[in-house]
Amino acid sequence: MTMSRTKSIALIALTAVLMGGCSNAMMSQPSSATASMADPMVGGAAMYPQQNIIQNAVNSKDHTTLVAAVKAAGLVDTLSSPGPFTVFAPTNEAFAMLPAGTVSTLLKPENKAMLTKVLTYHVVAGTMDSKALMAAITAGGGRATLTTIEGEPLIAMMGSPGTITLTDAKGGMATVTIADVYQSNGVIHVIDHVLLPN
Repeated sequence: MTMSRTKSIALIALTAVLMGGCSNAMMSQPSSATASMADPMVGGAAMYPQQNIIQNAVNSKDHTTLVAAVKAAGLVDTLSSPGPFTVFAPTNEAFAMLPAGTVSTLLKPENKAMLTKVLTYHVVAGTMDSKALMAAITAGGGRATLTTIEGEPLIAMMGSPGTITLTDAKGGMATVTIADVYQSNGVIHVIDHVLLPN
């Protein structure tokens, strides 16, 4: 066997080893299918289904007002508990649509009971993802009545194709803009308006 033929065989063998190593390394990386199973991003932050509602919400830059309100109302422990809960989470922009001074007034210690009433009106017991909500709407002939933790009902209906709208006790409406953000203790649906009880 000539020296050049020996070198060629050695080069082929080395290439095969390296290719095999690359293949194994590629196999050890998470696939895009696995990555797509994660919760959607909310407020520029990753949401993790193994974390609870509070642990995820504090990372969303779009929900700083909601988090401040939850803390002021003393609901952190409740929403960190096993639940499960379905939370309709208004964004900072949604809170900003309320009449001027409303949020600062609600955050005052003397208004804790009113703040708690508003916040618990955004929470339903159990885990109702979009599939469950749509099923309830269909079963109800186009509308589903959800009983909130606060005690008053919310009406869920289909909005534009593929969206869900909520109508509060005062006739105000909110649309689910990001659905099915799964948590270890329930699910969050991001909404574009604050819901108000009577």
